[in-house]
Amino acid sequence: MTSTEPSRFDRWLLDPAPASRLAAFRILVGAFTTLYLLVRLPRFVDLADGRPSPFAPVGALWFLDDPLRPLAVNGMIVVAIAGAVALTLGAGHRVTGPVLSIVLLALTTYRSSWGQLLHFENLMVLHVVVLGFSPAADVWSLDARRRTVAADRTDPAADARYGWPLRLAALITVTTYVIAGVAKLRYGGLGWLDGDTLRNHIAYTAARLDVLGESTSPIAGPLVARAWIFTPLAVAGVAIELAAPVALLSRRWRNGWVTAAVAMHACIAATMYIVFPYPLVAVAFAPLFDLERGVEGVSRWRVPSRLSRRPSRVG
Repeated sequence: MTSTEPSRFDRWLLDPAPASRLAAFRILVGAFTTLYLLVRLPRFVDLADGRPSPFAPVGALWFLDDPLRPLAVNGMIVVAIAGAVALTLGAGHRVTGPVLSIVLLALTTYRSSWGQLLHFENLMVLHVVVLGFSPAADVWSLDARRRTVAADRTDPAADARYGWPLRLAALITVTTYVIAGVAKLRYGGLGWLDGDTLRNHIAYTAARLDVLGESTSPIAGPLVARAWIFTPLAVAGVAIELAAPVALLSRRWRNGWVTAAVAMHACIAATMYIVFPYPLVAVAFAPLFDLERGVEGVSRWRVPSRLSRRPSRVG
């Protein structure tokens, strides 16, 4: 019998990682999801009463013929918020993780079935699903605290079961950017790169906000007046999206690409007042980093020695 060598991709995907790295990612995503659900709570509550726009079920809810009853929608909202808090704290993760994954997917899909698609929301949900079905609460959680007190256990060693969820989440992140870049070229063709489409987007957004009586970006007008600048901006935007896989190559490539991606989202927010909060605050890129190092570095912080010295005795 001959043993089969694992592929390069398998070795990358199953490379061991410390449990604390996955736990840090869980806390970040859980906290963001909780805050996101609370901030957008009025929008989700509105779903219980239906909307004037047509109901067209998409994704996981393709089989629905009619809108859900208010009780079902409100129930999903409550369970999603409670589950997001449980994910952050690592409480009952073996049950609450899968439940949150399913309910959050259903709730956000239901919201999307009324028209508007929020791509950053989809990425957030996919990360929650990965965490919900992984051992993300083995450390830095209420579950781990209870197990440690009961059995005096130490933290588990680095293992592939903590590495694959992080790498899968990272792969999902870069894939969504590649899809966005391909979509621009697919529907806009090479004409997207001349900058006219981007310029029209910014001009339309500013005009729409102005008609609605809302504030517009102070830099939108001066920017639109300089047509030449949109060609390099459009090319840079598509290049950043299509180049996303380089973030998986090395730390240097990762740092450069993440910086460029965050800067791109900051420019979008500044010119069009369109905010993609999940990547803008960099939670979307968290699985690409060794998160535990930052947390452990803070935990080892000490007061400077000159401040911690005891005062000398007098006399």
